[in-house]
Amino acid sequence: MSKLDKTAMAKKMHTSRASLHRLLDEEDTRLTLTTLVSAAAFGKNVKIELESV
Repeated sequence: MSKLDKTAMAKKMHTSRASLHRLLDEEDTRLTLTTLVSAAAFGKNVKIELESV
């Protein structure tokens, strides 16, 4: 698979470049489930865990 720039990848995910940036930024917590589902379309696994604090 060829490399995509962030703009092209966001377009393929049907999301904005800002949403993609949030997905790729480990420090950013403003991620939506919709963006995660779009990322899964690129062969990525999505794992969500709830932990006691």
